[in-house]
Amino acid sequence: MKGFKNVIYLSLALGMLMYAVPQLEIGGGWTLPTVFSIVWIGFALLIIGAQLHDILRVDEETRKELTAIKQMKRWKLQQRLQGKGKLLQMRK
Repeated sequence: MKGFKNVIYLSLALGMLMYAVPQLEIGGGWTLPTVFSIVWIGFALLIIGAQLHDILRVDEETRKELTAIKQMKRWKLQQRLQGKGKLLQMRK
């Protein structure tokens, strides 16, 4: 369901961008309408980029890598603690 919502949001953002760009005033110098148009297009592209980032599941790969690293750190910590426990038993 999550991927479906992202595709819908991406489609809406692309449609909105395709509809609005021909009507925006760009190229008339640094007037207020030109600045608004550039900022509006920037926000639209930011939304499109965020939806693509979510659809392509870039975070999922990173999350899997971080989980593997955390598991390795836990394993190393357990190994160290078990080794210290053996040392303490030998000293008694």
